Amino acid sequence: PGTPRQQRWGLLFDELDSNKDGRVDIHELRLGLARLGARTPDSAGQDILQEGDIDQDGGLTLEEFTRYLQEHERRLLLMFHSLDRNQDGHIDASEIQQSFQALGVSISLQQAEKILHSMDRDGTMTIDWQEWRDHFLLQPLENMEDVLKFWKHSTVLDIGECLTVPDEFSEQEKLSGMWWKQLVAGAVAGAVSRTGTAPLDRLKVFMQVHASKTNQLNVLGGLRSMVQEGGIRSLWRGNGINVLKIAPESAIKFMAYEQIKWAIRGQQETLRVQERFVAGSLAGATAQTIIYPMEVLKTRLTLRQTGQYKGLLDCARQILEQEGPRAFYKGYLPNVLGIIPYAGIDLAVYETLKNRWLQQDSHHSADPGILILLACGTISSTCGQIASYPLALVRTRMQAQGTTNGELWRAKWEPDSSLGVSEASC
Repeated sequence: PGTPRQQRWGLLFDELDSNKDGRVDIHELRLGLARLGARTPDSAGQDILQEGDIDQDGGLTLEEFTRYLQEHERRLLLMFHSLDRNQDGHIDASEIQQSFQALGVSISLQQAEKILHSMDRDGTMTIDWQEWRDHFLLQPLENMEDVLKFWKHSTVLDIGECLTVPDEFSEQEKLSGMWWKQLVAGAVAGAVSRTGTAPLDRLKVFMQVHASKTNQLNVLGGLRSMVQEGGIRSLWRGNGINVLKIAPESAIKFMAYEQIKWAIRGQQETLRVQERFVAGSLAGATAQTIIYPMEVLKTRLTLRQTGQYKGLLDCARQILEQEGPRAFYKGYLPNVLGIIPYAGIDLAVYETLKNRWLQQDSHHSADPGILILLACGTISSTCGQIASYPLALVRTRMQAQGTTNGELWRAKWEPDSSLGVSEASC
């Protein structure tokens, strides 16, 4: 029969082993986790199998499963004791709050209570060892840092307007090198998303510069005009430098953010939301100041006609010769001013949506799921974009000053080509 703990593990194994062949494979493990109501990532089953499958035969025997749970419970017990700061055998909301603060994130006591509520089964508003063990037994979430990772703010939509607050990285992620892997992954994802949305980005810039009350330029008319002038490939003009500037911008923003956070924090352990906003805005302004000439080049290359420039360097040379070095910072002021409403509203909306979810829907798990994160990030990013769009329009108009192709563009889609081009040239 074994000990009560071994009997509990045996019953759990029998529940997962749906075909009763004495082995639990990845398919049974995933179905079992879903059937037991464990809200785990898709990779959870694979992680359990990879760690517990000693003979590498693609399945877990009862012995392997028992050995895995024994080691996993040992780790969970150590973590429970580290969180139980007063060593009374229970974790309360204040201890969860302190754990978050130790990881560099400030949360309210009410938020900590909502997280605790997702694990509290007996309604005592504390978590004992059994509740902690049962909650995390089949989950890859093994500490409060893993819970924290759910709510790290990141940009969901990247179409070239990178003004958002940089990602937060814990001390463990910095020491392990995970931060640069995430930056690289973000850069690759940004390059793919920007390339996919490049035609829409070019259309946006085209309409920002050329649309007016007189020509009534619309989406289809703009696309048609660009394709007629340069073919399908012209829809991706300016995308090369738009992708190229991701790496330096992300690296500068991250380094500036860490330095500014350190200066603001002083002797404090954590930064409040408003302090993160200030640090993020200053970091964004620093990055934009350094890479801003690339923004001007991107706008000019996006608006160019066939044969106007031989490439990136030729574009930079012509701007320097014809307009001087100051032309590389046209539109800089509205661009920097746009960071404040964008980052502020983006972060504020995200925090509001996050808090609303924690208050109303976190009763079963602190994991919001990918759809909730996607919705929160998309809504907050969209609100930030809307708030800063007037300044973005002014910036693009100023960046485009000096182009000489206004009349050529206008003649292709304006009903009366004799109309003035002062609106398109500004």
